[in-house]
Amino acid sequence: MMSRPRTVALIVAAGRGVRSGSDMPKQFAPLAGRPMIAWSHAALSAHPEIDDVIVVIGAGQDAALAAAVPGASSIAGGAERRDSVAAGLAGIDADCVLVHDAARPFIPAAVVDRLLAALDDNEGAVPVIPVADTIVNDAGDVVPRATLNRVQTPQAFRFDALVRAHRAWSGDAPTDDAQMVRALGGSIALVQGDTMLEKVTYPADFAAAEARIGWETRSASGFDVHRLEDGEELWLGGVLIPHHQGLSGHSDADVALHAITDAVLGTIAAGDIGTHFPPSDPQWKGAESGQFLRHAAGLVVARGGQVTFVDLTLMCEAPKIGPHRAAMQSRIAELLGLSIDRVSVKATTTERLGFTGRGEGIAAQAIATVRLPGTLS
Repeated sequence: MMSRPRTVALIVAAGRGVRSGSDMPKQFAPLAGRPMIAWSHAALSAHPEIDDVIVVIGAGQDAALAAAVPGASSIAGGAERRDSVAAGLAGIDADCVLVHDAARPFIPAAVVDRLLAALDDNEGAVPVIPVADTIVNDAGDVVPRATLNRVQTPQAFRFDALVRAHRAWSGDAPTDDAQMVRALGGSIALVQGDTMLEKVTYPADFAAAEARIGWETRSASGFDVHRLEDGEELWLGGVLIPHHQGLSGHSDADVALHAITDAVLGTIAAGDIGTHFPPSDPQWKGAESGQFLRHAAGLVVARGGQVTFVDLTLMCEAPKIGPHRAAMQSRIAELLGLSIDRVSVKATTTERLGFTGRGEGIAAQAIATVRLPGTLS
């Protein structure tokens, strides 16, 4: 049985992006909650036919890449795009290579599938979009558009063919790598591209890119219970409440924040509070529960999303929650970076039924709603 060819993706990210209007190279600028380069790196890394992803960066960009994509492998690029691609080729071992511009953040997996399939019969393949607009030359003459296409990246090549093309090129700066392979007589297949691959160049392009990706809304619930005991402080919703008893637990036992934390974790299927902060770990003994909630919200942000609303219901006979509701709303809003009108705090009794009715403990139920970037397929 023949082994699958080794495929490496090169993300060319050595440019300065001066036209973007950002105070940093555009490939590291935030886009839909994540650095732009993180989008293409994640998409290429997740594709089952791609064995490795290497980022070609400019001088002094190591720290920016480490912050944007922790653990990403990199190679130092050159002054021009062609120099950067050549440097990337020199630093990898592959049978097939994908060359992608970091300024095209969203990569549908189906486009990669089509590119790699085309390499069975061609030295290279590029994604294209047919030209829909009327095109005229400098003289104002209409150029027939039936044979015109807009070329995108990533572009796929047989590794040896692209290396030979780079070594043999002696003309002006090429517009893309496919041009060099064609110059040696290599066959370049045109495959269907995607509007998601539009390039981000100018300030207005960032808003357009975010609009393309779309957003997904998710909600999840959380539930927690803690026992009331003498000699303990009572923390609820991040607020210390005067009471003759407090809640018992490994941390500060803030049943409200625990329920909200589980709800937030649930929106991204990231387990529960015990998964991230095991009660068996002594470092969390007496810990302030706000850090648990900040951690959960941070995981949502790391996915490019944000918590947008929280609804909390506390179940107890005492203490009365009403006098402390506003303080709880304010603290929870502060922890999540929300306005107070996006935090709902309610309370109810169980008509003296069950453990809460007998005053043995307090229960909390929460629902969190988040907004996450849409997925690409």
